[in-house]
Amino acid sequence: MLRRRTLLSGVAALWPSLVLAQQQGPPRQPQAAPPRRPPAADVGPPPVVFVHGNGDSGALWINNIWRFEANGYKRNQLFAIDFAYPNARRDDSKPESFRSSTADQMKELAAFVTQALKATRRRKVALVGSSRGGNAIRNYLKNGGGAEFVSHAVLCGSLNRGIVISDTLLVGSEFNGAAPFLKGLNAGPDDLILGVGMMAIRSDKNDKYAQPDGRFIGAPGKPTGVSYDTTELRGARNVILEGLDHREVAFHKLAFAAMYEFITGKPPGTMFIAQEPLPVLNGMVTGIADDLYTNLPVADAEVEIFEVDNQTGERKGLVPLHRKTTAEDGLWGPFVGRPDAYYEFVLRMAAQPVTHTYRSPFLRSSDVVHLRPAAFTKGDEGSAAVVAMSRPRGYFGVGRDKFSLDGKLPAGITDGVPAVSMAKLAFDAAPRTVMAVFNNESIPTRTWPVKDNHIAVAEFLN
Repeated sequence: MLRRRTLLSGVAALWPSLVLAQQQGPPRQPQAAPPRRPPAADVGPPPVVFVHGNGDSGALWINNIWRFEANGYKRNQLFAIDFAYPNARRDDSKPESFRSSTADQMKELAAFVTQALKATRRRKVALVGSSRGGNAIRNYLKNGGGAEFVSHAVLCGSLNRGIVISDTLLVGSEFNGAAPFLKGLNAGPDDLILGVGMMAIRSDKNDKYAQPDGRFIGAPGKPTGVSYDTTELRGARNVILEGLDHREVAFHKLAFAAMYEFITGKPPGTMFIAQEPLPVLNGMVTGIADDLYTNLPVADAEVEIFEVDNQTGERKGLVPLHRKTTAEDGLWGPFVGRPDAYYEFVLRMAAQPVTHTYRSPFLRSSDVVHLRPAAFTKGDEGSAAVVAMSRPRGYFGVGRDKFSLDGKLPAGITDGVPAVSMAKLAFDAAPRTVMAVFNNESIPTRTWPVKDNHIAVAEFLN
């Protein structure tokens, strides 16, 4: 089902310029099908379809959708796909349960674009993809007839040459430049598609998957056969955003500025968004199959929302502001909130931990606030309480970012190229406040007992 994606945040700021940069009456007898209304003339910038990456969902695009709205886009012009099975097959040619092939994603994207065009009565959309989303976009444009329906394609951190070019690493993977999928996409003198504006947004040397060394694919010390420019598009406009990581080149405000200017032909007037007085929030509860997240709706999940104190994370009342058990569509809302409030989302679903997610305030409405259960990992069972901090739209960079959990640096976040988006700490059984900090955001959480199958997560929007 097509879902319109809604919107967010902040205060005004100028963005730094980027370089390079008839109705018809009842049918008569015999009945004839009424004539189809032609699409509206394509006046103004195209609608935008956002395409998420491997294992992700449309929820990651919340901030950029909000920024597009802040710069004149209507909510009904902005769409974000949720691929049913977002994780790639290990070998693209071999079926795997709960994983998708490049052909699967191309078909889903084609159907979604058709729906977006029908909803907007436009002839073409702009496509913006993060990471694996770029593979789906290129495949659709080159092999799925998509060029007829697309005006612009922006690929953000997409591994266009591959994570590796190898006969021994990631054999058969869609991320291997030596495997059939990318070899086919990359055949020819350039990566351009006739009639489609093409742009790639990439990091300088800070993308974990665009590295000469195989450290981030489990092969430290082995050459990958690619370099920092593996995310470029040959012949297209390529924008380098220094210091940003693999996810940030899609979701950072500077990435937004680049994609907005490319699609509309002018720089954005603002990076930030005025608050809505009563933001309306909604989204799906989605599940897990064979230890893999899916984007399929889950029925019979219970969602509760509590307002919490912005310093302690303690609930302001015993009764939740919102409670709903999901139906077949998985929708947990709508919930009308306040833009200055901190909320605890409690998710209960079969066979998964009870997940308490403490989140940054929602400054504007959104219907892509999708909820996933958190998972325990090895060693958590020996802890009295576990609290995680999560940054879905970027990684934690030691020396680049200011971050802490309960005033400490959690284990597993290493120096060098940012590569970790979630980290945890264990706590004793006594209930207490744990503060999560990332740059200018602070989220108060509370501990919950592991013995009762509870886990807490502080999730940053930025």
